[in-house]
Amino acid sequence: MHIIGGTASTALAERVSRRLSNAPFGIPFTKRFPDGEMYVRVGGRLENEDVVVVQSTRTDADLLELFLLVDAVREAGARHVTVVVPYFGYARQDRLFFPGEAVSARALCRHVELGAEAVITVDLHSPQTLQQFTKPAYEASGVPAIARLLRERPVDLLVSPDKGGIERVRRMAALLDKPWIAFEKKRIDSDHVELKLPGDLPMPLSGKHAVLVDDVITTGGTIVEAAKLLRRNGAGAVSAACTHGLFLRDAFERIKAVTDEVFSTDTLGNPAEKASVAPDIAELLLAHRPGA
Repeated sequence: MHIIGGTASTALAERVSRRLSNAPFGIPFTKRFPDGEMYVRVGGRLENEDVVVVQSTRTDADLLELFLLVDAVREAGARHVTVVVPYFGYARQDRLFFPGEAVSARALCRHVELGAEAVITVDLHSPQTLQQFTKPAYEASGVPAIARLLRERPVDLLVSPDKGGIERVRRMAALLDKPWIAFEKKRIDSDHVELKLPGDLPMPLSGKHAVLVDDVITTGGTIVEAAKLLRRNGAGAVSAACTHGLFLRDAFERIKAVTDEVFSTDTLGNPAEKASVAPDIAELLLAHRPGA
């Protein structure tokens, strides 16, 4: 099995390679022509090999590079191609809200799987997106990676910033054998929310270390308000954790100012990247490798 790491996921791809008993790992050569078009070339012998292309798709350029990488490994003779998209961009529009608009999650599923036999991603915006693929598609979870990190910290309470994340925080609580709660959230606009503590807390918050757990942190508005609410109710320490750390604008600095620690997995490069999903991706690759 050969691992190819796109420019958006080079470090993570190398970690996956190491988890697969140091599987052959390659970094493609990329450049831009004077007119702005992208050039991609992969090295090494890939004839009749099983190839894994790892590339998050945060930007349009990341998407284009992924499409070209898949074509390049096919041109190099790869027998079986698995595309790993740790952060799957354009996944938030997963249904039709107004006539005539594009369902971007569906459109990207159709294009990402072209030239591949299988797709692996991590913590999609909606699990239903997997159903948009026509080829085998699997979703790893960022929960185990964050749990592995939290085992090294004195955690008292796990907190979901809204009820939509209950399944996530419940799963992490089970892994860590810790209590959990979920805030009640009312969104005011894209940057502002109103949060309330649930009525039945499993313990007094005074002096406790509470960890906020989310799938994606984008602008940070919800996490900032959640951290402030925990502080006002006596929490001794507050941390924030997520799978995908987008941290747009000054989100990271704003969250850091109201928490004791911020950490994310390595699906995207960012200042909070402290946990790795490489073991979880490698496990899926082994479980669903050709002939397994």
